[in-house]
Amino acid sequence: MDDELIDSGELPIARKSVLPGTGFFLPDSLEEDVEDEQAAAALEGAGVAVVADPDADGLACVALLREAYDDVRNVPEPEEVGEDEAVADAVDDVAADPTLAAESDDPLPEPESTPHRVALLPASPHDVEDALARVAEYGDDGLDLYVCDLAPDKYEYVEEELEAAVATADSVAWYDHHQWDDAVAESVQAAGVDLVIGDSDEECSADVVYRSLEYDFSPMYEELAAVTRDHDLWLREDPRSDDLADYAYWTDPAEYVEVVREYGVDLPEWVREYIAERREEKEALIEQAVSRAEFREIGDYTVGITYGRCSQNEVAEAMREQGADASVIVKPAGSASIRGTDAFERCHEVAGKVNGGGHPKAAGCKPEIYDDMLDYANHWVTRGAVTKRVILDAFREVVESEEEANETA
Repeated sequence: MDDELIDSGELPIARKSVLPGTGFFLPDSLEEDVEDEQAAAALEGAGVAVVADPDADGLACVALLREAYDDVRNVPEPEEVGEDEAVADAVDDVAADPTLAAESDDPLPEPESTPHRVALLPASPHDVEDALARVAEYGDDGLDLYVCDLAPDKYEYVEEELEAAVATADSVAWYDHHQWDDAVAESVQAAGVDLVIGDSDEECSADVVYRSLEYDFSPMYEELAAVTRDHDLWLREDPRSDDLADYAYWTDPAEYVEVVREYGVDLPEWVREYIAERREEKEALIEQAVSRAEFREIGDYTVGITYGRCSQNEVAEAMREQGADASVIVKPAGSASIRGTDAFERCHEVAGKVNGGGHPKAAGCKPEIYDDMLDYANHWVTRGAVTKRVILDAFREVVESEEEANETA
């Protein structure tokens, strides 16, 4: 296939909005081979491994751990920042988006050029078991293992890989703030893991790491956790939190970690200029998705639903301003983000019915409805019609169960 056919970097906004990124079209086997090579290189000689979600929250956890272990800094120079950095989803999506790589124009970023004592292995909630398996296979015996900002939906998804990683590591700690099933949490703890789960309404994962490590952090790191929380919990009281989220969204994870360790939450001018340039496209993609928004009445709730490759929190906010109690943003890669409000706080229940999970007000999923490329072609042409229907049906189930519970109360 001609590379230009799958290169979405130069597409007009209207077409880029409805198609997945280049990463979607890469075979899983190719990605797995590259990830194996990168994990082996990162773990060679490392005394600590961190498996983390590569959003701003997960990467803040990595920054905190590298500071606590006095790891080296490798801050990039401004001229090293290219125009085609990896694009991943900015928000905490779940347990959110299982297909972040599919949204990327450059899905296979280069590994860190300087080896670290604290190795970073990026992972999504849907492939955390792969990262754990790589720690067991490539990590040195006796290392310290941390898992941050990730929550498995079922213990059996990670059981074998976690047990292998525990056998390799000298200690294993898991820091998170998502909604955990009690049985999953108990099983993870029984496997020999120090599990700390923060209140998802009060803390982000960086908060959990900050208070859990026995280390006297400087005020800069306390501020990093606080500003990260501002975006991750969608408080939006500090404008710098959007900068952190967008920078994590657009740049390489290794670069993000070292830049926030050097500069804290007040990013340098060359980073702010880079963010400003990228935001022009971001706003255009948001406008495309908002223009497609439709609204459905489900019980006592108004649900907004749309389709597009975009930053979903801003799109959800636009639908909220138009009267939505909950919002669904279906992505070209087949996944979807679900956002709630004070009126609707059961997003994780909706997502749980369609192969996902997350928070009461922020969740994500990918319905198991794609059997072949023809299904995806239909998805793009119809702007996610089948996915929309499946998720709206899940909303109806949750709302009906809520109504039945209220009637019997």
